[in-house]
Amino acid sequence: MMVCEFKPGLEDIPAAQSSISNVDGQKGILEYRGIQIEELAEKSTFLETAYLLIWGELPTSEELAAFEHEVRYHRRIKYRICDMMKCFPESGHPMDALQASAAALGLFYSRRDLDNPIYIRNAVVRLIAKIPTMVAAFQLMRKGNDPVRPHDDLDYCANFLYMLKEKEPDPLAARIFDICLILHAEHTMNASTFSARVTASTLTDPYAVVASAVGTLGGPLHGGANEEVIQMLEEIGSVENVRPYLEDCLQRKAKIMGFGHRVYKVKDPRATILQNLAEQLFAKFGQDKYYDIAQEMERVVEEKLGHKGIYPNVDYYSGLVYRKLGIPTDLFTPIFAIARVAGWLAHWKEQLEENRIFRPSQVYDGKHDIPYIPIEQR
Repeated sequence: MMVCEFKPGLEDIPAAQSSISNVDGQKGILEYRGIQIEELAEKSTFLETAYLLIWGELPTSEELAAFEHEVRYHRRIKYRICDMMKCFPESGHPMDALQASAAALGLFYSRRDLDNPIYIRNAVVRLIAKIPTMVAAFQLMRKGNDPVRPHDDLDYCANFLYMLKEKEPDPLAARIFDICLILHAEHTMNASTFSARVTASTLTDPYAVVASAVGTLGGPLHGGANEEVIQMLEEIGSVENVRPYLEDCLQRKAKIMGFGHRVYKVKDPRATILQNLAEQLFAKFGQDKYYDIAQEMERVVEEKLGHKGIYPNVDYYSGLVYRKLGIPTDLFTPIFAIARVAGWLAHWKEQLEENRIFRPSQVYDGKHDIPYIPIEQR
């Protein structure tokens, strides 16, 4: 039997061929279907970008209008799902609530008709439409309030912010939130996308695929890092404490949240865009007390660790943007999921095109020929 080299975390081992997105970590380039992220952030919308990722090309005006209409029509969730969510513990994390709710959608809509393009489109529309509604609903229900019904006259991002507070958002806030979703929509073969493709390869339903990916995204080494960035900035407390805090982390070999990336060896292009978005929000709505700390932390980390290719990643400034939008810290990762659903569905659809179930091997390092010892002799 051939013995393969073992690489923890499957580092740098290709798991699929994909035309969905591309990253050049040395140059700091991220492309969706060949279009650079900076151009999409400037010119596109989240739903247009989702269409691009899932169906492989930018939609015509008629195609986009039809897609937007379908998503708007399917925003509401069934009352039984709401009743189920009301039974969730108030102290539960919103990502756990989202994973359970996403899986529950499969009870209502799953026929696993994976050869039917209409089934695939309906599943895409339902998941993109309903995930934001479920995130907003749980946020209100865990405080003892009824969920806010979707506002049919508002676009995708403005409606989500409205459902959180039952107040129409400022147009700048809605546009910046829309750009945030674009930036988080897809990022090649990351942990949650790999989970999605592994689950998809079994030919289960897309709701299980998304629930699997949500569970993976919830970990602090993946989507959960943006919450921990805010906790880190709170712990630092002042600009003067930045250098001592960092030096202590380096001495203890502790992870510095929001810095470093498996792929990027320069500043994550999404972090650059998010920092600019944060500054736009601060200019209109007032400065965040942690922004100066974040800037100083970036400067000192570059001084100490830049030679190792450690720079801010997408999680570093996203939390500051969401804070200024009035979003609670533990909703940061569910919002990441709202965006990343587009990428997961694109990979689900691509996996189905030439599917082969994932069945990796392992390197066994255990014992051999151990005799069974009867229980009375142990």
